[in-house]
Amino acid sequence: MATQTIGSARFASLPKDRLLAEFSLWSADLADLAAEVARVEGHADIHHIDVADGHFAPAFLFFPDLVARLRKLTDTPFHVHLMTTDDILASQAQQFAEAGADLISVHAENGEAGLDVVAELKAMGVRTGVVARVETDLAALAPFLGSVDMVTLLGTRIGVKGQDLDPNACARLEQAGTMLCQAGRRDQVLLAADGGIREHTVPKLRAAGADTVVMGSLAFGAADLAQRIAWSRGL
Repeated sequence: MATQTIGSARFASLPKDRLLAEFSLWSADLADLAAEVARVEGHADIHHIDVADGHFAPAFLFFPDLVARLRKLTDTPFHVHLMTTDDILASQAQQFAEAGADLISVHAENGEAGLDVVAELKAMGVRTGVVARVETDLAALAPFLGSVDMVTLLGTRIGVKGQDLDPNACARLEQAGTMLCQAGRRDQVLLAADGGIREHTVPKLRAAGADTVVMGSLAFGAADLAQRIAWSRGL
């Protein structure tokens, strides 16, 4: 339980007065992840780790042993985003919690299976989140809002990089923010935007209520990372 307490403290210590930057390790140099984690130390507020099973999302992405190794290299919080079918969701959540994830997000589309996993993780002391696909009615978030620590809205189709931001993404962020306010939890829950994160979209997403954005090439491909992060923190 000590590891989970440390992880919870990592998130509790994040700044609340500026936009946070989640760095998506999917966009790092996958052949040299250790060096990439070291390179962005001090710039990334959160490491975003996508997990996909090739069914729920059209990709195969990260696994628990890798996360356990990376956990030894940094104290930056780990947000594990589970894009998996209901039948393996609980086992994947358990394995990533044991590997050192600080916050684990399930999908609203997982329904009851997702709610069960959120409850199990909270009992372990692991922070939790919920994610909605770009095509999902935000009403699907409602059962999760009383429990989770983060709400993430995808602004592009799931599991496919390089897409443009959906034209409804900002309005959906505003709607999710309103839902959190109505639940009395807006100050307790991070609202995140994931997908279509570009230099021209970040200010719009921030204005729509995003507390954190999931940066891929915007961070790992930046010519001057320090300057890029200073810019985002000033929004």
